[in-house]
Amino acid sequence: MDALERYSRQISLKEFGEDGQKKLGAAKVFIAGAGGLGCPVLLYLAAAGVGTLGVADDDVVSLNNLHRQVLFSTDDIGKLKVEAASEKVRLLNPEVKFVSFAEKLTNQNALEILKDFDIVIDGTDNFPSKYMINDACVLLDKPLIYGSVSKFEGQVAVFNLPDAEGKKCNYRDLFPQPPHERIFSCAEEGVLGTTTGIIGSMQANEAIKIITGIGKPLINQLMIFNALTNESFILGISKNQKDYQLPADENEFKKTDYDWLCSVNSNVEEIDQFRFNELLNEKEVTFIDVRELDEKPDVDFDHERIPLGELRDKLKDISTKEIVCFCQTGKRSVEAARILSEKFGESKKIYSLKGGVLSLPG
Repeated sequence: MDALERYSRQISLKEFGEDGQKKLGAAKVFIAGAGGLGCPVLLYLAAAGVGTLGVADDDVVSLNNLHRQVLFSTDDIGKLKVEAASEKVRLLNPEVKFVSFAEKLTNQNALEILKDFDIVIDGTDNFPSKYMINDACVLLDKPLIYGSVSKFEGQVAVFNLPDAEGKKCNYRDLFPQPPHERIFSCAEEGVLGTTTGIIGSMQANEAIKIITGIGKPLINQLMIFNALTNESFILGISKNQKDYQLPADENEFKKTDYDWLCSVNSNVEEIDQFRFNELLNEKEVTFIDVRELDEKPDVDFDHERIPLGELRDKLKDISTKEIVCFCQTGKRSVEAARILSEKFGESKKIYSLKGGVLSLPG
């Protein structure tokens, strides 16, 4: 009786009914990432009564997450996202089984984690993860609901399900090769919180349609939505087997270096915090912080502050033979090191701090 009351508004839909509710209750859906996309996906699938929800995320809740990651509150800051998400899902719908993985989904654990789920939803925000998750879903023959956001625009697609003609497309049919130009993250370029909410809700909607068999999922189609204009476009996706090659089996998948595959700067040397500290004690080294001027935390060693977007215009003749670039998480500094390498060639040794200032102790 409680279940009928909880889900009565969707059960009353003639296209849905009690049969649709039973299908949701038996379904197992995995969400890669509990971020801007993963949060609305979790909220709506838990509320709808999906029987099992799995989530993998190794990050903790931070203050700058809250404008878009609506599953969390200020009290959750510092908690593992999967732990905070588990608490919120339990409060929303205790009937849902929540399976959490407090780890990053990688090519070493993806096949084992994903094999027990019916549908995979991509809530990640970087190309290595998207290509890796896609390849894992193809190997496991799992439907993949893709989502992506940048600034005011979002994309949604359904991969690895047959269309009316029996054709299956995957993420590599849309993007055969990783882009070979600089792609900025949400932390660098920004994103409107409602955009992630809209796209995440669309992903949840696609999952419900696939599970219950109602409507027309975006199989082999890409929807593009612009939050500023409310315009949306749907593009068809066709097979493109000439420009890419998927891992043939589990061994090949686990040997694939997705970070290298998606890197536009593979010639830049990244250093860890220990090598970074060694260089701090050397005299002939210039340290350049390429974060924006208002970004925290501050650092207490001698350095120059040149935001990445201004670096090309503000390059000056640096006399030292070694340069170390750093930023918040280590992504922008790689691009900065590449720019400096183009200018100075082999005359200087240029490094990027892996993991950024957030990797430094204290």
